[in-house]
Amino acid sequence: MNKRLSGKTIAIIVAQEYEDIELLYPVLRLSEEGARILVIAVQRGSHPRPYLFDKPVMGRFGHPVPIPVMPEGPRYTMAALDTVQADDIDGLLFPGGFSPDALRQDEEVLALTRACHAQGKLLAAICHGPWVLISAGLMEGRRATAYRAVRDDLINAGAEFVDVPAVTDGNIVTGRVPNDLPEFCQAIIESLAE
Repeated sequence: MNKRLSGKTIAIIVAQEYEDIELLYPVLRLSEEGARILVIAVQRGSHPRPYLFDKPVMGRFGHPVPIPVMPEGPRYTMAALDTVQADDIDGLLFPGGFSPDALRQDEEVLALTRACHAQGKLLAAICHGPWVLISAGLMEGRRATAYRAVRDDLINAGAEFVDVPAVTDGNIVTGRVPNDLPEFCQAIIESLAE
């Protein structure tokens, strides 16, 4: 089987209350195409109850990272945010959920996002994920999609909102909702395989 993303590295950044399937599906689909996946868990955001200082980053539906049913190894490895540079990766992906609201306030996340953009690296965001790209100041003049609650934010940031499953505009790929993950991941694959 031809693995179109062999030799590519994609970092997926999540904080508390990420949308579980928007992490799990890309890990499986993009690694299936040969990509090396780095999962970066940032200890920010609202902790699900009970509040514990050292609680792992959890998805809205309870999947912690590292992912217990998929141990680190062939599909993904964990990485610390401060160890990943734009030079090390080919793309950056932001799942939705409540996670992007915390990530958009993290200067280290925004700096990495801007550095990737400056190097023409792929930036991918789905559902509420485009909030990070908005806060990084990268959406003016872009066509994009997202969850409908992010529509006004994209427009106010100078983007053209398009209500379709996935949109590619230059090095930025956006997706609408979990049900659009196949189209979103296909757009990522096509962008990175060029």
